[in-house]
Amino acid sequence: MRDRVLRINLTDYSYEVEERPELVEEWIGGVGIAVQLFRESMRDLKADPLSEENVIVFANGPFTLAYPYASKTVAMFKSPLTGELGESHAGGRTATALASAGYTAMVIEGRSDKPVYVVVDEDRVHFRDGRSLRGIRDSLILSRILAEIEGGKGERSIVRAGYGGEKLVRFACVTTETYRHFGRLGLGAVFGSKNLLAVVVRGKKTFRPRDPERYREVYREIYRLGVESDAMKKYHLLGTAENVLPLRELRALPVKNLTENYIECEDISGESLAEHSLGRRIACAHCPTACIHIAVLRQEYENERYFYKTLMISYDYELIYALGSMIGVTRRDDLLRLIHRVETYGLDAISTGVCLAWATEALERGVVSEKETIVRLSFGDADSYLKAIDYLVEQPNEFYEALARGVRFAAKKYGGEEFAIAVAGNEIPGYNTGYANYVGLLIGMRHSHLDNGGYSLDQKQPKLEAREAVDRLVKEEMWRQVLSSLVVCFFARGVFSPELVSRAFEPLGVEMGVDELNEAGRRIYLEKVRLKKEMGYVPSLSDLPERVFEVETPAGVLRRGYFEEALDYYMREYYSKV
Repeated sequence: MRDRVLRINLTDYSYEVEERPELVEEWIGGVGIAVQLFRESMRDLKADPLSEENVIVFANGPFTLAYPYASKTVAMFKSPLTGELGESHAGGRTATALASAGYTAMVIEGRSDKPVYVVVDEDRVHFRDGRSLRGIRDSLILSRILAEIEGGKGERSIVRAGYGGEKLVRFACVTTETYRHFGRLGLGAVFGSKNLLAVVVRGKKTFRPRDPERYREVYREIYRLGVESDAMKKYHLLGTAENVLPLRELRALPVKNLTENYIECEDISGESLAEHSLGRRIACAHCPTACIHIAVLRQEYENERYFYKTLMISYDYELIYALGSMIGVTRRDDLLRLIHRVETYGLDAISTGVCLAWATEALERGVVSEKETIVRLSFGDADSYLKAIDYLVEQPNEFYEALARGVRFAAKKYGGEEFAIAVAGNEIPGYNTGYANYVGLLIGMRHSHLDNGGYSLDQKQPKLEAREAVDRLVKEEMWRQVLSSLVVCFFARGVFSPELVSRAFEPLGVEMGVDELNEAGRRIYLEKVRLKKEMGYVPSLSDLPERVFEVETPAGVLRRGYFEEALDYYMREYYSKV
């Protein structure tokens, strides 16, 4: 089961199962396997990401079904947003469903000539006609229809794109289990380009350890370390939304397209959301923490007084930043309405918020006019942003067609590149903490804060020299390749030390020492660098917008010379040696 790869071809509606023990032995699982399958399946790395030549790889890991917190699924593809390596992770039930179906990975190739969704039912794969489901503007409705048709509640996983993906918005996401997402880099648009509406996965295969007694010991240790951890308690109580006020006080919260670093935002803080709006907490499969926080929003039906619809809306720090402080929205209900609209269409909330922030400043500066934006955008005006999100998906004019390709593309076409807040084409996450954060975004494989935790390094050691910062970021990113190959949630990274990971392999019948783990992380990291080079990406200071050097951070106004030194060192010591 651990070495089986399911290969699906949408062009001729065929599938085959491959036995690939060498992949597991050499590349562990998760991201390690996904990188290798992507390389061998993507015949032309320079191909258009929205062509049928692009491939999608989903992979779980050796700890899936075995241990708590190992419930992530890795997706690998060519990003239509950045034009280079696309990688996104999602929690929920997809990893366990894929493992229960008997697979460690699934590769989707080709393009269907009509809308379809795919059902993976252990050794059988069904291609369902999806023409009647195309054009549903609310992806939540699509999910409900698929759940009713396919059944299997509690066992199956529904991985779906939304209307934004159908319209080929380059930062459309893919949603699983309603509240979890392959959020970044445009996997939803890749689904849309392939006429793929969704993938449903189900199975009933079980996991059995080689050494049950030793397995129980390790399992209990991981469970205990997790539930007794202060960090995991934080994720359960308030979630990442707890970060809003501390980062605001540090002057590290991006505000109004990064023109400011402070805003009165108590109403959209984690504390306020928990006190006034929190309806429930839910967990990913095999996770005891339940970090997914669901808010309740009541909306009155038009012309129906005292009749309300109740919306259940997942929120976290990144959504609060992108659809809150970044666009000047500070009312709790306004924030939740914006999150719900983005969820309805299946869009990446971070990219959506940054695009709206740029469009607002561009309008204020006269770079574009209301002829382009159609609606008068103003920081803090949630109603105008709700309309703009509709336009972003429908693309009624050239401006929104450009904006749907990402803020970098729109700024190159209309101007305002100096305040288009993206790094290497990927709209930035919600951290303006200092040097390590932006260096980490520049050299990270996904251009994401999750690559190497630069934002955290800024807060722990804010005065690191450029070279030392690069070394620490790369070392952290190499270890995170191991965690991502195990498909362990990064929230639990403090639980899974190298020593514990090595011990956790033993009851599974695998011997892998700490040195072997570190070497595997290094090899996977370098393989990603090699792929990015072959796709044409070269890290450059020009990938940072000018605004980064203008706004105050906890480290002061950032010096360009620091980044020049960091990049020169990275290129010489890491990039050039691949």
